Amino acid sequence: MGWIRSWLLAFLIGLPLQAATLQLVTLQYPPYVYEELGEIRGVAFELVKEAFRRGGYGLEVRLLPWGRALQLVENGEADGIFTLFKTAERERFADFSEEVLLEQSISLFVRHDAPIEFNGELDTLLPFRFGVVRNVSYGERFDGWLSRHPEIARDLSHTGEANLNKLVRGRFDILVSNSGGAHFILERLGLVTRVRALRPEIQRIPSYLAFSKRRHLESVRRVFDKALKSMHADGTYQRIVAAYGM
Repeated sequence: MGWIRSWLLAFLIGLPLQAATLQLVTLQYPPYVYEELGEIRGVAFELVKEAFRRGGYGLEVRLLPWGRALQLVENGEADGIFTLFKTAERERFADFSEEVLLEQSISLFVRHDAPIEFNGELDTLLPFRFGVVRNVSYGERFDGWLSRHPEIARDLSHTGEANLNKLVRGRFDILVSNSGGAHFILERLGLVTRVRALRPEIQRIPSYLAFSKRRHLESVRRVFDKALKSMHADGTYQRIVAAYGM
């Protein structure tokens, strides 16, 4: 591929690593990262772009199905991935940033007229069918619960938008989602009055930028961490997050 050849050429002729263009992968995941009118936008994308601008790196981002994105990082075919929850399996092939990119809240959503309530105990929801995005982690608590109950009915999608449309059409009973993402998509699809969030939330989880261990980008990770710290210090981080209503 062209970007691999460019990276190798820069390496072989001794150009500074900062001259390279980093190849990152992610999921269509509004408001964190999404494509609109041919441009990639989103709060996580803006944070990552600014951090690497400060570090002197070019950036190319591809939006892919999450399973494919993870595979490219594991195989060393992409430099990094965001926003990623940290799990023992992922730490096997991914070098996580020390700085948290964003903290995310995982919640459950149902149709507005559904007679479903939640008291915080997941086992009370065993009879219901869940909608999840394929290959996405929803944090240690929910992931562990699903793994302990393989009998739970689940409907798989590739994007949050598809999942919310399925919920409204009655394909399943309960959607599990990042709360900020679900509310953003509901606004965009005009479905706010048709879906409600169950309380309490399941878990608040830090998410990260992570690099492929096969690419040996430890120095790039350190540059990213330093840049993100500086963005917190000068208020840039807060301004970007506030611009997305978060």
